[in-house]
Amino acid sequence: MVFQEDDRTAADGRQEDDRAAADGRPPPGSPVLEAILKNARDRQHLGQRLDAAGDRVDTDLLGDIVRHGPVLEALRTEPLDRREIEARLNVSRATSHRFTQWLDEQGFVEKVEGRFQLTGRGEAVADEMLRFEANVRTVHRLAPLLDVICEDHQEFVIEPFVDARVTLAEPDAPYQPVRRFVSLLRESETFRGFNTTHMAPLVLGEFHHQIFEETDTEIVYLPRIVETLFETYPERAREAIDRGHLALRTRDELPYGLAIFDERVGIGGYDETTGLMQVFVDTDAPIAREWASRVYDSIRSDSKPLDEGEDLTR
Repeated sequence: MVFQEDDRTAADGRQEDDRAAADGRPPPGSPVLEAILKNARDRQHLGQRLDAAGDRVDTDLLGDIVRHGPVLEALRTEPLDRREIEARLNVSRATSHRFTQWLDEQGFVEKVEGRFQLTGRGEAVADEMLRFEANVRTVHRLAPLLDVICEDHQEFVIEPFVDARVTLAEPDAPYQPVRRFVSLLRESETFRGFNTTHMAPLVLGEFHHQIFEETDTEIVYLPRIVETLFETYPERAREAIDRGHLALRTRDELPYGLAIFDERVGIGGYDETTGLMQVFVDTDAPIAREWASRVYDSIRSDSKPLDEGEDLTR
């Protein structure tokens, strides 16, 4: 009976996914992703909600929580006595006493058999403190990308990119982001993405060889970008489309560049003047792939397929 119930649950989930796809909505994601997306949607109104509740946390308390972050993190791993805290954090006896006294006053720890362990409240605060640190670190690492896509950054969720690789265009190596992008494409059998400009410079033959000949590709472009692609590669582009090897779609507005490979996902930021990729951020984190797939499905559902036989070279 358990297996039959599981089968019904799975079938119900597939039916919900099918209904979501039919009306243009992306299917629901994992609970973790849904929580991240909800937090991102609510964040811009969070201050107003806190003001309405009339119980803002004192900034001194927030600062104290950050200052006690190392001991909160240490106790999040396991209960420790005072000597272990001193050794773990390389602090004096007086400092460890001050740390544990403050945590006890806030109700974040309790002493059990000579060791300090986090209370439920303390564990939750430790988790939020670590999340805050991780997100601030990620913002600093992704600053070159966020600065480029700043007008649309509310659509970009940073949590999935905590451990992402960041490749920047340097004065002596301006094509590093493009090279990173092409190297991932070369290793992938499939590719989906959208972009505000060409994924790679039109003169870059290796990229266009990949999308025309090697990789099963679907790209959503601005209409004018599709036109210039056909002006540059009229025969090869049409042949790839006719073979079903390349699918092109158009949309009047796009937020930034998104690339979904077999194993990784990436975000590209471009210079508005030159059109060159200035930064490329990629990761193989499953939660990032789940987020990217939802974003792509949403963009794709609001795009138009290139009409069969449509002549864009005229």
